[in-house]
Amino acid sequence: MSMTAAGPAVVGGPSLPQERRLVTAIPGPKSQELIERKNAAVSASVGTMMPVYAVAAGGGVIVDVDGNSLIDLGSGIAVTNVGNADPHVAQAVIEQVQRFTHTCFMVTPYDGYVELAEKLNAITPGDHAKRTALFNSGAEAVENAIKIARYYTGKSAVVAFDHGYHGRTNLTMALTAKAMPYKSGFGPFAPDVYRAPMSYPFRDGLSGEEAAARAIHTMEKQIGADRLAAIIIEPIQGEGGFVVPAKGFLPALQKWANANNVVFIADEVQTGFARTGQMFASEDENVVPDMMTLAKGIAGGLPLAAVVGRQEIMDAPHVGGLGGTYGGNPIATAAALGSLKAYEEGDLLERARELGAIMQSELTAMKSRDPRVGDVRGRGAMMAIELIDADGKPDAALTQRVAKACHAAGVIVLTCGTDGNVFRLLPPLSITDELLREGLSVIADALAAN
Repeated sequence: MSMTAAGPAVVGGPSLPQERRLVTAIPGPKSQELIERKNAAVSASVGTMMPVYAVAAGGGVIVDVDGNSLIDLGSGIAVTNVGNADPHVAQAVIEQVQRFTHTCFMVTPYDGYVELAEKLNAITPGDHAKRTALFNSGAEAVENAIKIARYYTGKSAVVAFDHGYHGRTNLTMALTAKAMPYKSGFGPFAPDVYRAPMSYPFRDGLSGEEAAARAIHTMEKQIGADRLAAIIIEPIQGEGGFVVPAKGFLPALQKWANANNVVFIADEVQTGFARTGQMFASEDENVVPDMMTLAKGIAGGLPLAAVVGRQEIMDAPHVGGLGGTYGGNPIATAAALGSLKAYEEGDLLERARELGAIMQSELTAMKSRDPRVGDVRGRGAMMAIELIDADGKPDAALTQRVAKACHAAGVIVLTCGTDGNVFRLLPPLSITDELLREGLSVIADALAAN
């Protein structure tokens, strides 16, 4: 780790020196000043995990106002998959800003929205006719997917799964499993939302078929297929702990849904866009969702989301039933088209698999050395470890201590899990092997020291 006093030139993108460099303690004095300003100006309810303020980012690093260069293993929660300030994205945004910033697609449409819809229809799973609608965030996409499914089926009930996360709006809070900090004190929530047990191999020991039978039994007995409009599930859970369902679980759910006029919605907000080594995680078991919700990695950091689904489902609501002032903003759609070019030209599917192989190897080695690493799981550049105590129970306190040590050492890591005991690793696909290995080494040292 370089300990030089001078920071790099403050420019963004992949031109930044790709190194971990600490020139002050974390947080440094300038970040501390901004923390004080934040506390005086921003709602105390808006928390921040890392006590530093960014001025530049690119490749696999984020540079703060004090000149510290931090290894990024979070990608802004799986958003900057193509890297920060990717040239394809930056150039597309610059050109669009110079033309116009907004007209509202519902008032005066523009071709970027149409072109992006065409591309999403083409690259998402299944060769059936599809239609797309664009929105602003993952939660908004989920809200609209549920609206569409209810309209199409004429039914109202919706099932989400244990440990699932789908957003912070009223309906998506009802879908989200974890109470604190997402739901506590914010009710009452939207009605007719139910929960089924998730396949969680590390904890339940069930095969995919067994776990699916359990979930289907719950849905049939507690809700009834005749009332159920949709089931929504993350192919790999995000905030819930990077839970990877056992093989066979998702296909069995899809088969049951298809047989019972229940819309099968894959929430790929976090798993989509090359994150798992496939363009979409559903592809791993050849699952073809009726609808998909997409966001995060879609537009290189700009706010954009999409619902993509079967034509007959997406076209069911009346004209004007879907939309929004900013949905499919021209700058965001330009960024998304630039991102799609970066995924293709950079062969980022293969890059995600390469990064996954490195993480799998290093994390498995940690597990072999330390029994507190109870599980290593994930796919591609979406990997996690679950930390447990001597009795095999979730150890959230250890997880927080290790995360704090990593932050102090200049590595951005994220925690997750219903019990707060999971480290999730989401490096940008632009990170170098060397930086990734260094970041993993910092995690290993922090774990050993705690």
